[in-house]
Amino acid sequence: MNAPPHSDRGPRRFGWPQRVFSQVLLMQLAIITGVTVLVTGLFLAPLSAQLDDEAMRRALAIAQSTAAQPGIADDLRTTEPSALGPVQSAAEEIRRATGAEYVVVMDRRGVRWSHPEADRIGEVVSTDPGDALRGREVMEIDSGTLGRSARGKVPLRGPGDEVVGAVSVGIEYDSVRARLLGAIPGLLAYAGTALAVGALAAYLISRRLQRQTHDLAFSDISALLTEREAMLHSIREGVVALDGTGRIRLLNDEAQRLLGLGPEAAGRPLEEVLDPGRTVDVLAGRVVGDDLLAVQGSRVLLANRMETDDGGAVVTLRDRTELEHLGRELDSTTGLIDALRAQDHEHANRLHTLLGLLELEMHEDAMEFVTEVVGVHRATAEQVTEKVRDPLLAALLVGKATVAAERGVSLRLAPGTLLPDRVVDPRGLVTVVGNLVDNATDAAAGSQDARIEVGLRAEGRTVELRVRDSGPGIAPEQHASIFTEGWSTKDLPAHGKRGLGLPLVRRLAERQGGSVTVSGADGGGAVFTVVLPEALGAASPTTGGKQ
Repeated sequence: MNAPPHSDRGPRRFGWPQRVFSQVLLMQLAIITGVTVLVTGLFLAPLSAQLDDEAMRRALAIAQSTAAQPGIADDLRTTEPSALGPVQSAAEEIRRATGAEYVVVMDRRGVRWSHPEADRIGEVVSTDPGDALRGREVMEIDSGTLGRSARGKVPLRGPGDEVVGAVSVGIEYDSVRARLLGAIPGLLAYAGTALAVGALAAYLISRRLQRQTHDLAFSDISALLTEREAMLHSIREGVVALDGTGRIRLLNDEAQRLLGLGPEAAGRPLEEVLDPGRTVDVLAGRVVGDDLLAVQGSRVLLANRMETDDGGAVVTLRDRTELEHLGRELDSTTGLIDALRAQDHEHANRLHTLLGLLELEMHEDAMEFVTEVVGVHRATAEQVTEKVRDPLLAALLVGKATVAAERGVSLRLAPGTLLPDRVVDPRGLVTVVGNLVDNATDAAAGSQDARIEVGLRAEGRTVELRVRDSGPGIAPEQHASIFTEGWSTKDLPAHGKRGLGLPLVRRLAERQGGSVTVSGADGGGAVFTVVLPEALGAASPTTGGKQ
């Protein structure tokens, strides 16, 4: 045995993995990681700004509260800056109570009257207090003698709403940064949890994809699709794929030919592109079994349906039209051989009878015997050709009469039968008459006074055909079923299939705008009536429309 070919679809040590599962998992992990990092960054950026704003507003609120103290403005005007002065005492009390880094009260010159470091009292402040001394409130992040801080500055007003100084409050910036850094571990924990959940979800999705793609690489999938397209369009069987809702997913070239459809049928429901009937029922799975027969137009199809895991199905179609014709011809040939064998027996008996009459020198009796035998056959042929002017149909009826006679069935033409030689489709009419006569022969054979009556009448361009037999008849509840493909009460023939003759008759009739019906006959048996509106051509002017 040959060694199996080496597969290069396994995981590789270096480079981008080839399998769909691995590629999708890596791409999902990369996307999840990138989104998590981006969201974390987008969250941290406004958080930092929010904490800065919160610190500045807190500093401003402390400054406003300090400036609103009733005695500070008066002490500023009536005392000197001093480490033991009332302004320093009040400011320090407020600083300790609020947790501010500093509370500085200054006069209009910018000279400090309070400061956490007492030796700086009496010095000019390190940052410009101009806006506050002009009556405006200020919030900012700035650096001073105590380092970087979030600041709030407000004017200090005396009697008459006069600006006598300003109050500046600072919140240590390191504490704001500490709050931001303190929030990062929790934020990273949430981000890590989200990343882990996303990675787990990505893994589960990738595993499902791995099962659905059978762990194939993208190159394998591409090759499979290419091979599938080549195979579907090259095989000589029709392939129709359906989804779970009964819509056509795809159909190859052969299926389009057999069903008479075009590429535009893909994506549409079966009932929308095909006429209701057995073919649609077989394709849709309403009729189950192996090698199901269906008739589409003039074609005999053999269908097999296989369900798929997603609720859809794949149906294969084989064209049995030619094979069915050969099978029916085989049946006819077998019947003809049987008839010839019987005629050979009968002919030998007649020759022996004639030889005996001649040996007995009964010459007149021998002449009468020969005349009678020849006359019967000639009379039958002359009767048929006189009333049925189409040569193909006349020859068929003469041959069928001989075969029927050998089976003990009498075939005769109904009174009033007359068919002119203007048949548009002689082969189609031969198929219709042949099928009905064969069925009638099978039904009448073995019955008492077995007989078949064939009637052909023409009215304008319409032909009406009636075939009546003396068989057991057909139950009224089965009148509709007998025209269904595959339905039959007979044993299987040599080619293994029955139930196609009457459906073909119906299709041929409907194709010409006609119809076929069945009813019971008086005295038993069945009567099949076929009406073909356009079966005859226009009458020739030379005949004046005469038949």
